[in-house]
Amino acid sequence: MGRIKTTFAKRKTKELLKKHGAKFSTDFDSNKKQVDTYTIIKCKKIRNIIAGYMTRLKRAED
Repeated sequence: MGRIKTTFAKRKTKELLKKHGAKFSTDFDSNKKQVDTYTIIKCKKIRNIIAGYMTRLKRAED
């Protein structure tokens, strides 16, 4: 069983995917930097959750 993502993390990730989807990749570390660039999230844990979910969504596209 995996962890359940909060509604905030899912909503923010889908907004980023819609606006800046081409900038993100399947690499988690580069996605962390992109999340920092396009959002103002002070909590490192939330940033990592969003970057991880973005990585998962981008891998599912391929």
